[in-house]
Amino acid sequence: MATSRRSGLDQPKERGRRVRPAIDSDRFGALSERVARRIGSWGFIAWMTAAIIVWVLWNTLAPDNLRPDPFPFIFLTLMLSLQASYAAPLILLAQNRQADRDRVQYADDRLRTERLIADTEYLAREIAALRSALGEVTTRDYVRGELRDLLEDLQEWERKRDKKRERKLGAED
Repeated sequence: MATSRRSGLDQPKERGRRVRPAIDSDRFGALSERVARRIGSWGFIAWMTAAIIVWVLWNTLAPDNLRPDPFPFIFLTLMLSLQASYAAPLILLAQNRQADRDRVQYADDRLRTERLIADTEYLAREIAALRSALGEVTTRDYVRGELRDLLEDLQEWERKRDKKRERKLGAED
């Protein structure tokens, strides 16, 4: 089935016909992930086990004329092989897509970590600069200590002055 494509001057001319149909890999990948998710679930395993048990019981206990797949269960083996032949590539496709997502997530995490490390190093440098600048600035504890020393010196000076006054007053009497 040929599709008519209107050719313009801004688009290159299509050469030949495509033999393979165009497949959207993202949609097919999403489908393979959904299938792999269902095949890997406990519900699927339980239903598959129940179906196999019913199949084996029916083909061993039913009358001979109602057994579609007698004892070697060749048809059952064929169906399980067919299911496995489709399931394995779909699971591998889903794993590859997950690995690609993990790789992108890892790269994003690595970039974020590098930015966080750079920010942390910047903040460490800023804190070191502030500490060195604060070494030259008086702190509250230093000012309190100096004021306490001045107060003690002032109180000692007042005691000496009061003693001198008392001596002076005692000498005048």
